[in-house]
This record gives sequence, C-alpha cells and structure tokens, in this order.
Amino acid sequence: MPSPAHEHAAASRHGVRACRAAKHSRVQHLITADEHALVDLELLLATLPICATGRVFVEVPDASWIGELAVPARMTLTWLDRSRRTGAPGSGRSCVSGEALARAVTAWSDEMLCDADQGTHVHLLGGFLGTADIVDHLVEAHGFDAAAIHTPERYGLTPSQRGVATR
Repeated sequence: MPSPAHEHAAASRHGVRACRAAKHSRVQHLITADEHALVDLELLLATLPICATGRVFVEVPDASWIGELAVPARMTLTWLDRSRRTGAPGSGRSCVSGEALARAVTAWSDEMLCDADQGTHVHLLGGFLGTADIVDHLVEAHGFDAAAIHTPERYGLTPSQRGVATR
C-alpha cells in the first residue's frame, strides 16, 4: 500500500490526471511565430501540457500559409495574414514582416496581462523586428524580466543572450 507521501508525489506529477484536477494551477503561455518558424512552433506546441492556457499568434504572408496546428484545447490560435493588413496607420504602405504580430501581441498584452505577470511564459519565435518590438513592450509596459522571455538566441534580445549577468 503506498504511503501518503508517495500518493502526494504521484498526484503532484504533471499528467492527464493532474490536469483534470479542479485545483490544478495552470500557467498561461504567450507564443508567437511567423512563416519561418512554423517547425519550431510545432515542436514547442508538442511539449506543452494538455492543460496549457494562453494565446498563439502566427503571422504569415497570405492565407495560403494558414494550416492546421495542434494546440492545447484551452489555448487560442490566431493567424495573422499580412496580405490583408496595412502598414503603419496613415502611411498607405503594406504590412511588413513582424508588424501584424507586434500589433496583435501589444493589443492582447495590454488587455489581458497584469503588470509583471509572473504566471505567463513567453516564447517569441517570429522574425527579429516584430520580436524585438514585443520584447520592448512586455518589458517597458508590463514589467517583464527580459531574461524570462524566450527568443531565438541569435537575436541577442535578452541579457543572457548578450552575455550580460542578470540579478
């Protein structure tokens, strides 16, 4: 017969049974990608628990890029078709890569995130310009620690990626 400590350890493990528990705490995720990061996005989504909540934004050049993505049931997936969007207001320009993504995430974060929301895991897989704008907004407007935001290492957007020690 298992001991109470063993039962507690088993119950606290993350799995289907734990996810269905009423008192199970769920971490919110904010995930972004563009057409160049779809494989990385699929790999990341495959690692999320079935109880994950949050938002996935994917920016693509046009509707032909929109496809099926397996996301946890409690997450919302939004496809952002650049060909159907305009550039900066009043500019008359077309939407450039990263612009739709940065606008959507900025609007969503301003409405849905609490300042310095420690319960949100952020993974930004989009292109450099949009990702840099999103990191700046989350850090400046919401008090996120830049080191806690996951971005492609080659971008050097977080202190650890630039070789800067964090507190």
